Parts: sequence; structure tokens; C-alpha cells
Amino acid sequence: MKKKLLSALLVAAMTVSVLAGCGGSTEEAAAPAEETKTEAAAEETKTEEAAPADTAEASGEKVQISVYRATYNLGQPDGDQVKKVQDAINAYIADKINVEITITDIPSGEYADKANLALANNEINLLWTASWMGTIGTNDLYKANAAYDISALLPGTALYDSMPESIWAASRYDGKDLYVPVYKEAYEGYDLKFPEGYATEFGLDTASIKELKDLEPYLEWCKTEKGLKYPYLAGKTPMFFRYYIDKYDFFTGTNSLFAIDRATNTVVNPTLTQDYLDFCTLMCEWGEKGYISEDEVTKTTADNEAQTQNWGVNWWTCVPGDESNSESRDGQEEVFVEGFTGKYAHSTTTLGSCFAITANSTEEQAKACIDFLGLLYTDTTVADLYTYGIEGEDYTLDADGKVVSTNEKYSHSAWESTSVVPLTLCAGEPDDKVQMYLDNNGAAAASCAAGFRFNAAPVEAQLAACNNVFDQYGFVLELGGYAAADVADIIAEYNAALDEAGYQDVLAEFTAQYDAWKAN
Repeated sequence: MKKKLLSALLVAAMTVSVLAGCGGSTEEAAAPAEETKTEAAAEETKTEEAAPADTAEASGEKVQISVYRATYNLGQPDGDQVKKVQDAINAYIADKINVEITITDIPSGEYADKANLALANNEINLLWTASWMGTIGTNDLYKANAAYDISALLPGTALYDSMPESIWAASRYDGKDLYVPVYKEAYEGYDLKFPEGYATEFGLDTASIKELKDLEPYLEWCKTEKGLKYPYLAGKTPMFFRYYIDKYDFFTGTNSLFAIDRATNTVVNPTLTQDYLDFCTLMCEWGEKGYISEDEVTKTTADNEAQTQNWGVNWWTCVPGDESNSESRDGQEEVFVEGFTGKYAHSTTTLGSCFAITANSTEEQAKACIDFLGLLYTDTTVADLYTYGIEGEDYTLDADGKVVSTNEKYSHSAWESTSVVPLTLCAGEPDDKVQMYLDNNGAAAASCAAGFRFNAAPVEAQLAACNNVFDQYGFVLELGGYAAADVADIIAEYNAALDEAGYQDVLAEFTAQYDAWKAN
């Protein structure tokens, strides 16, 4: 492992790993042929924009599509400026595709409610969503049959060719293309992060850190010599299902209750493994030694604690750029980031930001949405307008030709807007950012369970009860809240409570569905 120095800038924490931009299958994740295809697309879009094939009727009338998206960078979108951006996009695409768009920007805090209402009223054709969203997320839309099956419409389009097949494969539900992932980091992996000042003063050799226990001399120094309140900062986050992804695919993506053992490709109860016993024992030893604050268990650790100088080591979600000094982290002046796990593409990593064409759309509208997204994902002018707004009003270009946001009326980020490939870079971003994404996505391994999605409906009540038991026992175990000597007994008590909540029913359902999925 090699030490990487990163400069700092405040980055908003998100439920899933995303790159905030200016504002805020069973093979390798990308086969060489797919990488070549994507790299060629990147080169083509940077030289000039190529329009996708027009699938709409070229008979005069434009196909009207309504686009709904959330606004994260502004407290309140400016409707007039959104209209100006919309009109600028329509003017540019007028001679490229037979499509005209209407954009509705909604504050992120209001988005789920307002978009759901508009969806119920058949007012949306193209909807931004994500796997982690509540009430209007990918699982919600799937259960409600609200997403258009575009499987037969995608092949041969500019949109389909803009991303590797592996990205599409990992995004499917029941083998169907229901969502269009935003092409960004398409994998999950985790780093350890250290403030440069403390790491340098201690003389930390990050190359020597092979397992968590190797951190103990540094943690002891952070506690006794520096008096830090959070030698290890977890941020109220149980970490077993993150730190152990090299051994398990935690395909629920929420806690450590269910996983696929990568070695056997079978569903297991991770809390009964030696790995879980060892991890929880170590965390509880750290709790007893004062390396983990009791704030973590009581959930009183401040959300912005990572921006202070009160901690010695923290975890970080891998994104391209961790392996160079190009990314900013948590408001720190300088931090070191050290890779800790491998990188895996699985069923939720590609859908942390995506679009859905709504099921109420006509086939003509669905094709129009695909044509528009084809331009959005390959054409620099469309991508820049949709993300940054109008040059000279919403942003300027610096001496290096990179975007500097100047307006508070229209501002979006790459992660929730478009593919990373066509976008003009933001000030401070590395010149090789796109290549870093292509390389990192291409190097990530496809998980054994990539594409599998669990239907919880048959055991929904039992699963909810098990999650409550996790909150009672698992959360505390993984945040070091018990005496280390009691961990084995607590895990036994934990599993008894899980069984009482219906764990075995859920485990059996997981196993049956996964085995059936593997057999197909």
C-alpha cells in the first residue's frame, strides 16, 4: 500500500458513496473490450459531441418529455433560471433529436414527496432516483411497477454504448433494464484516513497496516499523547459489513445480518462467523481502552466531527482520486488516505444515482428519453448545461478551461446529473479524472452476487424485526459498547433474539431466492 496525500475541502456526506463535483454477470466489472469502448466514447465526446440515432418520428412535432430532478446544491431552485437552462438545452438539441424537454427542479428535502405526487398524476417521463432513496428509490419504483422496461429499446443506441455492459448488467432487476445508472464510481470499497499532521508527528508507516489491529500503537499515541477524544472515529457507523467486503457480499447494503460468502457463494449468517467475533471483540477492546468514544454507541457523535482535529483515524468510501493527491476530504488541511479493502461492483453500487423512465410513458416518449439521455451522457454541451447551467451566468471557465460556479440560481453536481465522461472538469479536479474513473471501474471485480436483488415481500415483517434486533445488539457490538470479555455471550444472545424475531425465515427466503437466481 502506498501513502496518498489529499488536500481538503468540505464534502457533504451521503448515504452512498458519491463524488460531489463542483457543487457539492460474473466477470470483471469492465472487460477489456468494454473499457476500450468507453475510452473511445470519452475521446469522441471530448473532441466533439456526437448525436445518438434519432428514434422518434421526424415528422415535425417534437416529442415532449418531462424531467424531474432533485437539487442538492441550492436550498431553493430558481424557476426562471431553470427555464433558461431548459430552453438553452432545447435550442441546442433541436437539430439533433426530435425531443423537447421540460425540467422541474425540486429541493432535495421535498423531492420524494413532490416527485411521488407528480408520478401519481402521470406528470413525469424521466425521473432521477437512487437505490438509497426512501419512498421513490429504485426498490420502491420496482415494487410499484413504475419504471418502464427499456430492455428492448436500448441496444444500438448511443446511451447503451456510453457505458460498459457490466454497468448495465449490475443495474438490472429480474434481468430487465429498468434504470439508467449515472456513470461515476461503480464499485464499493473502503479506505482508512489519517490527518497528515498527526500521522507525520507519530511517524505512521501506512504500508505496515495490514489489519485493523495494526493501528493500535497509533491509536494509543492519539489518546495519551494528543488527548484526542476520537482516536478512532466511526461516525456512528457500524463497519463490519464494510471492512469485510473482501470476504462477503453484504447484498442488502445496510447492515451485517445477511451476506454471500465469496468463498462458497452461499448465503450465510455473518454474525456467527469467526470474523464477526474477532471484529466485535477488537472494537470492544478499543472501547475499553478509550480509542472509541461512547458517543458512537449513544449516537451523539457530531456529524461534522470529521472536519475537526479531534480524531486520529477515520474510514472513507473509495472514490477515484484517493490514489492521487487530487481529492479533498472533510475540511481537513491535509489528510492521508490508505486503501484498506478491494473494490467490488455489485447490485447497489451502480444505482447510487440513476434515471428511470416512467411506466406511464408511451413507447415514443420512452425512446425520446433514451435519445435525450444518449446526448446527456455523450455530448459535452448538453452535459455542461444540464449540470452547471449557462456559461457566463451560472459558471465561468478559469485559465485552464475548468468550471468555476458563480451563481446561486442553478447548480448541480456530476454525481446526480450525467456520466463523468463528457463533463467539463471543475476547478481543482485533476486533468486525468475521467481516465481515473475508467481505470478504477475497470479494475473493480464484479461481485458473485452482482445483479441479484432480494424480494423481501414474503418476509417483510420478519426482516423489519431483525433489523430492530440489529439496532439493539449489532450496532452496539460493532461500535465497541460491551466489555470485550462478554462479546461471545452477547453474540449468542443476539442470535437468540434474531431467531425469535424470525431470522431463520428470512435466511431461508434469502437462500431460496439466491439459489434460484444462480440457477438461471
